[in-house]
Amino acid sequence: MIDLSNKELWFVTGSQHLYGEETLKQVASNSQEIAGALNNASAIPVSVVFKTVGETSETIRDICQEANNAKECIGLVIWCHTFSPAKMWIGGLKALKKPFVHLHTQFNRDLPWSEIDMDYMNLHQSAHGDREFGFICARMRIDRKVVVGHWQDPEVQQQIGNWSRAAAAHASMQGARICRIGDNMREVSVTEGDKVAAEQVLGYSVNGYGVGDVVAYVDAVSDAEVDALCATYESEYDVAPELLEGGAKRESLRDGARIELGLRKFLEERNAVGFTTTFEDLHGLKQLPGLAVQRLMMDGYGFGAEGDWKSAALLRTMKVMEQGLEGGTSFMEDYTYHLDPAGTKVLGSHMLEICPSIAQGKPKLECHPLGIGGKEDPVRLVFNVGEGSAVNATIIDLGDRFRFVVNEVDVVAPDADLPKLPVARAVWQPKPDFKTSAACWIQAGGSHHPIFSKALPTECLVDYATIAGIELVLIDEKSTVAQVKNELRFNDVAYKK
Repeated sequence: MIDLSNKELWFVTGSQHLYGEETLKQVASNSQEIAGALNNASAIPVSVVFKTVGETSETIRDICQEANNAKECIGLVIWCHTFSPAKMWIGGLKALKKPFVHLHTQFNRDLPWSEIDMDYMNLHQSAHGDREFGFICARMRIDRKVVVGHWQDPEVQQQIGNWSRAAAAHASMQGARICRIGDNMREVSVTEGDKVAAEQVLGYSVNGYGVGDVVAYVDAVSDAEVDALCATYESEYDVAPELLEGGAKRESLRDGARIELGLRKFLEERNAVGFTTTFEDLHGLKQLPGLAVQRLMMDGYGFGAEGDWKSAALLRTMKVMEQGLEGGTSFMEDYTYHLDPAGTKVLGSHMLEICPSIAQGKPKLECHPLGIGGKEDPVRLVFNVGEGSAVNATIIDLGDRFRFVVNEVDVVAPDADLPKLPVARAVWQPKPDFKTSAACWIQAGGSHHPIFSKALPTECLVDYATIAGIELVLIDEKSTVAQVKNELRFNDVAYKK
């Protein structure tokens, strides 16, 4: 469902006519070599295409406007090989609607000490050419990522790769559609928000549909389609005996399959990339969609429970970012705590809807009572999440702006088996520690519906906040409550409109 192979970063080099045509030819040749190396770098999941040497205001403005109109272009890599007078960039940067990363590098890694002459000096001037470009970006108040180092350095390539993931995700959400099936859970505040502002700032639209719109698709699913999907379940999961052919709860599995097929077709016909449900609005459905939601998330759809459309959109955004990476990304909820001072932990889960992309081992397919929603027992995948580094992230609507809250965590094994907890679950220890993390998250207003990812490095999320132009609050191993509270105060001033 998600493909980054047709996305491009355009490589644009700054120079000028002052040094003559031979120098400009060398600048172009060197730029093509760098772009080619970045294009072949395994850390960069999109194509890197050399486009031009910007040696005049006109060429720079033209390439920026061309980038705006190119659907395949998700952003620019800009580098100044020689000194490039930055007033030439004003018109282009004012016109540019795509994000860019400023690569501060030079063609040769090492200085040829005994052979340096003025021709060499005139060609290899990025040390001050990029500083000139940096000034005009600062003067124009353009927030951007600056990557420093030699272009063959794996760390430099990884930084550009992480940024390209964020740029691709941001581009993918421009015009994306989120279906809100039913309303949000009654009286809940954090799942509310300004959909107009979201479309203005983050690019996606959110529109509501009655659950009956989905039910019509569910009812139209054929028995043959249900049979085929049940066979798929049996091949992919460890299916509980009562759900197998002839089992006491076989019809519950068939109902779950019918919901998945109907919901999938409903979303496909609307070209939607994400959706929400709510257990308070299930009229016409036999069970709360659990298995269906889990499998749709596995295929790249965004999801938010209880009408949480911001979480649905963020999950889809992060699903785009993670393409080709291991670990998985899922809707999540901080559910309950283990407050032993010797090892405080968070148990994350949800009623049903955790994506199996984060599963450790083969998920079990089971059916159990839910206790809320007033419907039949729903089917769901049950699994643990393996140990390792992860992040929790959420976007909240503060009324005057969106705030992106990110917390780094370490996933750990449960202290014991959980035989009576029939849902997917993850256990983690947040950084820098439980008390600090929880206090900072709550001070920032972070939602109880984070998006959890074992695939994405924090850098991708930081880059996304910069590209989207939204406030970022990062809670990591260096955070303190006092520091985060001060950040929040400073941000209130910085983001005043």
